[in-house]
Amino acid sequence: MTAHLRIALPAAAFLGLAVTPAIAQRPPNPEQRIAILEQQVAASQATALRVEQRLNAIETQLQQLINQGEVNGHRASELQGQINALKSDVNSRLTALESRPVAQAEPPPAEVAGTEASPPKAAPRKAETASDSAAKTPDEPSDSTEVAATDPGEEAYSQGFRLWRDGKYDQAITSLRAFLSAFPGHRRASFARNLIGRALLDKGDLRPAAEALLGNYRKDPKGERAPDSLYYLGQTLMQLKQPGQACKAYSELEDVYGSSVRPDLKSLVAKGKADANCS
Repeated sequence: MTAHLRIALPAAAFLGLAVTPAIAQRPPNPEQRIAILEQQVAASQATALRVEQRLNAIETQLQQLINQGEVNGHRASELQGQINALKSDVNSRLTALESRPVAQAEPPPAEVAGTEASPPKAAPRKAETASDSAAKTPDEPSDSTEVAATDPGEEAYSQGFRLWRDGKYDQAITSLRAFLSAFPGHRRASFARNLIGRALLDKGDLRPAAEALLGNYRKDPKGERAPDSLYYLGQTLMQLKQPGQACKAYSELEDVYGSSVRPDLKSLVAKGKADANCS
């Protein structure tokens, strides 16, 4: 009996082992399938929820970026509008200044035609005309024919001066520039460049006048009308509402030319400094 049991138990165990794989390979029943599907659906829903949360976070960030971009764009538009308004205001003021009639400082009786005119015989000085003689008037030199025959450059300058004296500023500028082109080394070149700057100042072209006057001083600081150009540069800067720069021009004139400045020009500079409140 015991021997039979010993033989039967291993056989039963073997049968049990043989049956187990068969059970493991058996397809799941419908309830098991439903349970598996429910687990898969729950996992999918959890994944979908996480994806949706990420998408919502990304969408929120994008919306914030879009909103910030709109705010920045609005601010940039406002700043651009302010810049355009400022530019327009500055241009309008400059245009108004340039179109305003130039208030020339009242010269002494001998300076009715500016420093280019001849002074009284009691205080003779060189006149910016075709004739250097103090006895001759600068309006129409009586020896213009003789001068033209001996020095055509002198007569060419004189023509430009007469046009300026008559208030024909554009024609005077054209004539004087033609003189400089034809006679660049003539002794009247400093006179002509200075007179071009004065003509621009007289017609209200302030910035070109300042450039022309400063250019005459820089091109030939030893020229006879270089000091005059510094004085009229100061006058131009006053018209441009820059008294500090005008004071620098007057100071440059005094520092460079000192006691060699003509008395009439020295008086004009003193008045210009007073008008500009120069220290």
